[in-house]
Amino acid sequence: MLSGTPTTATRGLAVAGLLWLAPLASGVDADERDDARAHVEFGISVARAELWQEAIYRWKRASEIDPSYAAAWNNLGIAYERGGLFDEALEAYETALDLEPDNLMIQQNYDLFREIYDRLDEDAR
Repeated sequence: MLSGTPTTATRGLAVAGLLWLAPLASGVDADERDDARAHVEFGISVARAELWQEAIYRWKRASEIDPSYAAAWNNLGIAYERGGLFDEALEAYETALDLEPDNLMIQQNYDLFREIYDRLDEDAR
């Protein structure tokens, strides 16, 4: 089980299984598509090594190259969540969900995050 914030402790090793590559939108050219995918793949590798700041950098870069790349936004949400950046995580998850509302993996990540985020928000009040 991963240590860290209550969020990541609750979700444990499931984080590694929820990082994924998805088809890229056709609005970018092939070189950009390859570049974005390379950033996402590298981000997954460094996240598995617990190098979350590097993962954030890679997934932010992928989302800049292709703003419609839902997997990059989803993975960015996971990394922000892992780092305790909950407002940023919420925004990233919502962007991913807006891009792919029928994606069950994104929906699951968002739902799990919202459950914990809402509890933390209630505790802060």
